[in-house]
Amino acid sequence: MPVRRQTKRLRRVVGVIMLLPLIVLALFLGLALVYSALPPPSTLMLGRWLTLQPVTRDAVGLDAISPLLVQAVIASEDQRFCQHGGVDWDALRDVVDDEEGPSRGASTISMQAVKNVFLWPGRSFIRKGLEIPLALIVDTLWGKRRMMEVYLNVAEWGEGVFGAQAASRHWFGKSARDLSRNEAALLAAVLPNPNLRSAGKPSRGVRAAAARITARMNGVGGLMGCLKD
Repeated sequence: MPVRRQTKRLRRVVGVIMLLPLIVLALFLGLALVYSALPPPSTLMLGRWLTLQPVTRDAVGLDAISPLLVQAVIASEDQRFCQHGGVDWDALRDVVDDEEGPSRGASTISMQAVKNVFLWPGRSFIRKGLEIPLALIVDTLWGKRRMMEVYLNVAEWGEGVFGAQAASRHWFGKSARDLSRNEAALLAAVLPNPNLRSAGKPSRGVRAAAARITARMNGVGGLMGCLKD
């Protein structure tokens, strides 16, 4: 009897372990479907709320965000946004042998949105390995327009400042709808390191990055067809 009981218990434990991935996948798909209609928080926002730190975010639709900011973000972050299915395999192959680990250069807007909403910050092969399949799934579920909308509403643009609307009001005192070309480029320039870079008081390096983004913006206008209604 004891041996049989131990065997049954072992089978139950193995069964639960085997079910865990399915449970996690079901939870992820459920959240992804909910977030296809409702504005999601980012994991950084949740972390700040849990530690009683302030969060500024005012989620808005893509129509309430200047197309210049969308253009600047695509020019800076992911010029093949409308061409890939969530993962830019060519860019990923270019950095897969990077001795310092995965870089932001391989991350598409879809991958960054998935990281911000479902995963954790930091650089690791484990997180990057999760980003890839999740980005492919979410890119299909949400579509490009919703993906961009979510990204621009969860991206961090300063200490506790999340989303394009909050960033525009914080740094420039205006709505995201009214951003100028230069302001849009400055916001895109601080995305790689929003806690050390300032769009409102840009350093020489941020101004130089914004100038490069501005120069590239003219070339991406025709690459935004997937964002049309």
